[in-house]
Amino acid sequence: MKINPLDDRVVVRPNAAEEVTSGGIVLPDAAREKQQRGTVLAVGPGRLLDSGERSTPSVAVGDQVLFGKYGGTDIEVDGEEVKILRESDILAKLA
Repeated sequence: MKINPLDDRVVVRPNAAEEVTSGGIVLPDAAREKQQRGTVLAVGPGRLLDSGERSTPSVAVGDQVLFGKYGGTDIEVDGEEVKILRESDILAKLA
């Protein structure tokens, strides 16, 4: 996949939705929660500051991140579902 986000945008591949609960109950497709974790696939060059310089993005390709349930824009690229988020829509970076 070749996609280059602009400014402070980040392309994230959401992790697969949980199919089985912790208690062992198998969930149908309709009952699965939207996943809020994912892997960063591409990062833009950073937000343009008033001084004309670019801010350094705080995430990098390969980072595991948490994002809001309904944040960003869902798109399909080369048959793969991805999200395009602003860097500010990312809630946390997982260690």
